[in-house]
Amino acid sequence: MTRPGGTWQNWGRSERVRPQRVEFPPTIEAVQRAVTAAAGRGAQIKAVGAGHSFTGIAVAPGVLLELRDLAGLVSVDVERARATFLAGTRLHQVPALLAPHGLAMENLGDIDRQSIAGAISTGTHGTGARFGGIATQVVGATVVTATGELLRVDEEENPDLVPAVALGLGALGILVEVTLQCVPSFVLHAVEQPEPLEEVLAALEERATAADHFEFYWFPHTDRAMTKTNTRLPGSAPRHPLTPVGKWIDDALVGTGLHQVACSVARAVPVTIPAINRLSVRMWGDREFTDASARVFATARAVRFREMEYALPVENVRAAFDEVRALVDERRWRISFPVEVRFAAADAVWMSTAYGRATGYIAVHRYWREDPTEYFEAVEQIMLHHGGRPHWGKMHTLDAGVLRERYPRFDDFVALRDRLDPDRLLRNPYLDRVLGG
Repeated sequence: MTRPGGTWQNWGRSERVRPQRVEFPPTIEAVQRAVTAAAGRGAQIKAVGAGHSFTGIAVAPGVLLELRDLAGLVSVDVERARATFLAGTRLHQVPALLAPHGLAMENLGDIDRQSIAGAISTGTHGTGARFGGIATQVVGATVVTATGELLRVDEEENPDLVPAVALGLGALGILVEVTLQCVPSFVLHAVEQPEPLEEVLAALEERATAADHFEFYWFPHTDRAMTKTNTRLPGSAPRHPLTPVGKWIDDALVGTGLHQVACSVARAVPVTIPAINRLSVRMWGDREFTDASARVFATARAVRFREMEYALPVENVRAAFDEVRALVDERRWRISFPVEVRFAAADAVWMSTAYGRATGYIAVHRYWREDPTEYFEAVEQIMLHHGGRPHWGKMHTLDAGVLRERYPRFDDFVALRDRLDPDRLLRNPYLDRVLGG
């Protein structure tokens, strides 16, 4: 978000910048004018969404375009279940926009505060071994290129570019419209419960494959996994949602209030962390309910943290997770935030972390007031050893030299960037590092 005085900072407070200029374009034409003007002055320009990336991918030292006013539903093709949105539309706004048409997004991540453009540009994903990240739902997009011109990509215009633009890292142009392949509205039956960690790990791939959507959290210093299993049901299925009081107790009181207190205590007195984590396992995540898909996929995250996440070949997830557990024990660290494990199907999006392979994700977190460097860098080495690819919107240390070896279409993407932005109008320090200058 952009604060008074013109300083922009992300949600995790890991990045901040004071842009030379901030604009709030309400229309596509206004974006075009801003890009043309920046090019004329030789100033770099970047668009930002909700600021939920932990990396510097949206940092804009030159001109910052806040796209919050470029939001809303443009059109719906009910017959083909497709919907076009302006790029600044927040994911949490989408369900209400699609509901009158009987549609929903196929899959979502576990938060929904991001803009559509930001979510797809950074590779945001949920979980589900048969489902891809949000970028795989993109069937069309309109981009303002570095010349201020409009580039449309879909099945009729420039279809070969859809897999590149769908996850463009903000390097190919400024997204102004996104067309999503939706599905008929559906509900999810959710079962969230603590289970013995060793039992979950012993059947990990089977659990992920058998369920529509499966994930688990592990609080370090405990022997329990907090599992989440969601089963897709028709939109007409009976709903048994959480009661307002029950949801408030779980999400606001325990998930936010008590967790914030726990993190503050743990930071001040690290020796208390194992006991706090064991208490958290007893208090969290033992519930069953059925509700509209978007209400089950996403949860509120009010306690700030910083995150690193790596995508691994699914067959390597167990070994990498075991090494992370051993690492925490060997270093005698006290880690208050859980480790999260999720899954995704292989896809064909050029810069997707799941490109060409069935994927499992391991994410590690630290409370935002704690220094994550030592923990993250040690875990990163484990992930790299197991063929990991870093989430573009979460903290990592890799550069273009290493990333090129991990993405088969890396050079194709860079070549397209050279064609669409030869003067690097859209560059920033993060893109210089991960794509080369």
